[in-house]
This record gives sequence, structure tokens and C-alpha cells, in this order.
Amino acid sequence: MSQSDSHSRSGLVGLALAALGVVYGDIGTSPLYAFKEAFTGPHGIDPSEVNVLAALSAFFWAGLLIVSIKYVWVVLRFDNEGEGGVLALTALAQRVSHRPRWALAAVGGGIFAAALFYGDAIITPAISVLSAVEGLSVATPQFEHYVVPITVGILVGLFMIQKHGTGRVGQFFGPITVVWFLALGALGVGSILQTPEVLRAIDPRYALQFAIERPHTAFILLSAVFLSLTGGEALYADMGHFGARPVRLAWYGLVWPSLVLNYFGQGALVLRSPVAIENPFYLLAPDWFLLPLVGLATVATVIASQATITGAYSMTLQAGRLGYLPRLRILHTSDTEKGQIYIPSVNWLMLVAVIVLVLQFRSSGALAAAYGIAVSGTMIITTLLTAFILLMAEGRVRVGLLAALALFGALELLFFSSNLTKLGEGGWMPMALGAAIFLMLTTWKEGSRLLANQRCKIDVPMAGFVRGPLPDVPRVFGTAVYLTSEPSLVPSALFHNLKHYKVMHERIIFLHVVNEGIPRVDDDERVAVTQLAPGLYNVDARFGFREEPDLPAALALAARYGLELEEMTTTYFVARARIVDGPGGMPRWRCGLFAWMMRQSEGAASYFKLPANQVVELGTQVML
Repeated sequence: MSQSDSHSRSGLVGLALAALGVVYGDIGTSPLYAFKEAFTGPHGIDPSEVNVLAALSAFFWAGLLIVSIKYVWVVLRFDNEGEGGVLALTALAQRVSHRPRWALAAVGGGIFAAALFYGDAIITPAISVLSAVEGLSVATPQFEHYVVPITVGILVGLFMIQKHGTGRVGQFFGPITVVWFLALGALGVGSILQTPEVLRAIDPRYALQFAIERPHTAFILLSAVFLSLTGGEALYADMGHFGARPVRLAWYGLVWPSLVLNYFGQGALVLRSPVAIENPFYLLAPDWFLLPLVGLATVATVIASQATITGAYSMTLQAGRLGYLPRLRILHTSDTEKGQIYIPSVNWLMLVAVIVLVLQFRSSGALAAAYGIAVSGTMIITTLLTAFILLMAEGRVRVGLLAALALFGALELLFFSSNLTKLGEGGWMPMALGAAIFLMLTTWKEGSRLLANQRCKIDVPMAGFVRGPLPDVPRVFGTAVYLTSEPSLVPSALFHNLKHYKVMHERIIFLHVVNEGIPRVDDDERVAVTQLAPGLYNVDARFGFREEPDLPAALALAARYGLELEEMTTTYFVARARIVDGPGGMPRWRCGLFAWMMRQSEGAASYFKLPANQVVELGTQVML
């Protein structure tokens, strides 16, 4: 083996280790509650030998088909410039589409899936930490009354440390998760050795025969089986941090074997002692290991929650880049890793929502009823978007993949339908939250479009302004940079400046920010400079949806095109619109929602990193 091959392999193993702590936190904690939910609660089945083997068979084959094959093997092939996630997939689908109507449908589905993701993002910390802390009541029944307060305390601490970023503790996530998965596998092996006949459940005929003989019960069982798959979407969403190969290596090398062993170990325990179904995960452990296991599980669920919270930040960032959210205050917590961000408004809203869930449901079993609908809906949309890209793209071998996607979609539709049976027991909550967020996302997009149309009606075309004589006003020394959302129109801020100050700068730059449907843009393609007239320039600054817009840095790149800016003599002019009631394209209530969202938007100066002492804001009123 050459030295370069050795370094490449060690680098791959290192990335796989890091992926364990971020990508697999959610699905790695599912053994805490998934198998138990198949036999407890209002829809639980009797823990007889036939039922246990049928449930284990369903768990095994669902994980193999949906996660091991669909996500890890198929969907990871469909990246958007190395990035994954439903919004990245949506942008890719929009780019390859040949028909505007199809592209619009694909974008609508992707945005709805992103809205559903937020429902999952607030349930995951609640159910994960609750299920871990519930182990205290198994070890010492006197702790049962303290489960909820301890859970709330852990969650408050988790959200409070978000502002410090994950950079310092991130290096410990991988090793801790390795210990967690090794513990899962070891506990499972110990139980399987006592009851090896449980391995018969690998035969899919147990699940199929159960479905044929008891179709209604099998349909209900699917909602519990799906709890073991809920972290599958995170595999794709976090792919951009590590790449497909490390994610696959971690899954096939450690995660999947450990999960299978633990689920079969729980099944073996229930075969020996059906009463163990009350909490089969913790009852797998010997007495001396129970409290350490509770501590390890709590740390593992915090890691799982951390990954979900970070995913919500990333989703918010991408939605803003694609024009579906207003500008929000985004803090980067690392000088070297752009993916490590902190969004205060999202953080505190999520904390309030998670605490409300814990106080309302009070147990992981009750929360399980609300879990699954949003994630299964997102999975279906991911499958449809992947199939759409296959149909649109040319030169791909598509028949086999399309057939596989059809199978995955049919299974996911069954999971979604089964989860709908829990709608009245809490499943309505993530759906209602997803619908509300979808309404907000689409309202901002539509309101922004109508706002741009209104500006088009009142603003002066750029072509006429350039060809005609410039206003006969005094010219002052320096450079004026006017931010514009539509390069074909003269920014209203320029006319307000002429109206109030009756001067123009010697050099004027119209700066237009272009949000691309790719994650990142190379510096060589960052800016495009066009000279419209002597002393008059148009600059397009391009940013990917995973980038932080830094306009001064982008303008510095314009020097290679002969446009050099002196920092101390450059002034940035921005317009801030205020929405007022009037006849427009949106209902009054939706117009009010858009106006409220606009007020929550971060100012252009801080969002685009403009120097605070070189910015002039000019307000305008727009009637929608």
C-alpha cells in the first residue's frame, strides 16, 4: 500500500468517525423507544412469540430497504454540488426541469417537506431526552416524578449553550457515539446468545405472513416500525459535511449492525420475559451497568438533539438563500467552518416549542404518537424529487433506479398512512406546525414577488436612465453603492437621495445580489462588472445558498475587473420598504403576515456585512 493510499484511507476513517456523531445521532437513539412502542400504548400488540418475530422481521427489512438501500446507497448519489437535504434536492430538481409547471410543482413539494422538517426538529429533542431520562425510573422508581423536570433542565442547558457553537465539543461526539453503538451491539449480543432462536426473524416470511393474516394489526404496527427509520433523512441532509463515502462506511461498518443486534436483543429478552416489554432497552442491561447506561443514553440523546438543532439552523439558512424567509440574524460560531452557525430567533423558538411538548406529553410513549407523520411525509417527497430528477436528467441509467424508487415510495406511503392513525393522539401537531411554516414560507416568497412587481411599476427603467442625460446636480467626491433587487430598474434609494440631498457621487455602483441554486460559488465567478456609462457601473454578486453574503468582500474582487473601491470614501445606500394596506394580490390577513415577517427581518446592513458607519438607509412605503 502506498503512503498516499494510507493517508487517504485514514482520512476516510476519520471522516466516518466524525459522521457518527452528527449524521447518526437521531437514528442511533431509536432503540430507546421504537421496539417498545410496537407492544405498548393504545395500539400495542400482544408480546407473543409470533408477534415479536413478526415485528422484528418488519424492523429488519424496513431498515434494510429504506435506510440501507434507499438512502445510503441510492439517494446519496443525488447531491447538489456535494450538498444534500431536501432543499438542496429541490434546487437541483428546479435546475434540471425542462418545464416551468413541473419545476413549480417540484419546488412546492420541496418547500412543504422543508416545513415538515421543523416538526421533526422539535419532536426529536423532546422524545430522545425523555426516553433516556426515563431510564432513571427503571433503576430507581422513586425518580419517576423527576423525569420531566430533569428532562426540561437538560433541554434548557442544551439550547443555552448553542451560542457557543459545536466546534469545541464536536471532536468528542464521534468517539462517544462509537461507545454508544458498541454498547448497543454488546447488549444485543448478550441477549441473543441466551435466545438464539430470535434470529429466525431475519426471514421476511414472518412479517409477510403476519400482514396477510392480520392486515389491520400489521398496518398499525408500521407506525411503530417507522420510529426506527426517523433518522434516515438526516443521512442525506448532513452528507455535505462529510461526503457520501464516510457516511456509507459508518453505516455499514458500525451503525446498521449495532442497531440490528440491539433490536434482536430486545426481541430475545421479550421472548424470555414478556413483562420486559415495559422498557426492553434498559432491562437488557445488568444491574451494575444500568445507571452508566442511563448516563450514556442521555449523552447520546443530547448529541442526537444537537444534530437536529443544527439541521434546523441549516434549513433556515438555505430557505433564506432561496428567498423563502426574510433576512435573519445568523452568527457563525467558527472561524474555519462555515457550516457551524447559530440563529438566535430559531434557537429560542425551538426551545419554547420543545418544552411545551415535554410538559404536554410527559412521556416518550405519548410523544411517539406525534412522531413519524412529518418525517414519513418528508421521505415521500424526497423519493418523488429523486424520481423527478431521474426523469429529467439525460444520459442516466434510469429503469432500475426508478423501479426501486417506486418500491420505496409504496412502502413510505404505507408508513405515512399508518402514522395517520395517530393523528388524533398528537400526530396533528407536527402536521399543523408544518402547514403553518409552509404558509409562512410561501407568503414570504409571494409577498416578495408582489413587492418586486410594485417596484417595477414605480421605478425607472435602467436602460432609459443610462441613455438619457444624468441629473444636473452637483457631483461629490467618493463612491455610492446602491443595493438593488432588480438590475433592470434604477434603485428608488437613488431618487430619494436626489430628492433630499440633491447631489450625486462621482462614481455610482448598482449592486445586485444573485442567490444561486447551488451551495457555493467560486471566487472566480463571484462578481460580474458592467460599465453602464462613465462613472456608472452595475455589479452582480453571486452567492450560493450555503454561503454568508459578504458584499464588501465581493466588491473587493471587482478590482480584477478594474473597479477598485477606497473603503473610507465608499457609502452604501439601502432602501427599507414598509408595507401598508391596499388592494393587491394577497388577502389582507396574508398581507399582514408578510408585513410582520418583514419587520422581523434583519437589516440589510448587518445581513450583508456592510460597514456600520458607511450605510445610509432610506425608507419607502409600498402598497400591496
